[in-house]
Amino acid sequence: MKSKAPAKRQPAPRKTGYIPLTDRAYRELEEMIVTLRLLPGALLSEHALAQRLKIGRTPIREALQRLAREGLVVIMPRRGIRVSDIDLGMQLRLMEVRREIERLMARLAAERASDEERREFIEIAEEMLKVGDSNDDIAFYRLDQRFNNLVAAATRNEFAQRSIGLMSAVSRRFWFRYCERETHLATTAKLHAAIAQAIAAGKAKAAAAASDRLMDYIEDFMHKSLAG
Repeated sequence: MKSKAPAKRQPAPRKTGYIPLTDRAYRELEEMIVTLRLLPGALLSEHALAQRLKIGRTPIREALQRLAREGLVVIMPRRGIRVSDIDLGMQLRLMEVRREIERLMARLAAERASDEERREFIEIAEEMLKVGDSNDDIAFYRLDQRFNNLVAAATRNEFAQRSIGLMSAVSRRFWFRYCERETHLATTAKLHAAIAQAIAAGKAKAAAAASDRLMDYIEDFMHKSLAG
């Protein structure tokens, strides 16, 4: 196997060439919406997005349908596509469900994660602390996505995965819209790191408690945003 020397060439296709176009379109559009490069209320065109991302209109259309299911865009028949508004009241209703699912997923991940996944949780915890110190919100967004995907995979429960998938992007966009970066990013990153560390250590109760601390912090932030 070593004589063929494929190891150095294999990672690149997994990151770029082997990503289905629909998945690539979804990831890029989700990031643009969540990080407010596409603002709430903005009207979108499949043709314009296809040109901008250099992806065909069919993958763009499929990605937009997925984003519509997740509440990030509204598809208006014969009128176009609009980026959905941010609803603070809806965020609080979402939090009621998200808290329970996040706690369950943290506990299950701590119990069921593979050795390889535990090593990655340790790596994510270290990177979270670095991102918190740097105040790099885009880096945090991407690391948060990686963290959420890893937790979901480690639960070995497809129903929990589907449920949290409908909430994550909407929640991240709220954070980008209302967060004061210097005040909240470091604390949020540390709270994420604590969950990752507990999962890596296989401490289910500690992981669930760390998840609750993160949800407490986010919910308090939401109430202050509503009051503001």
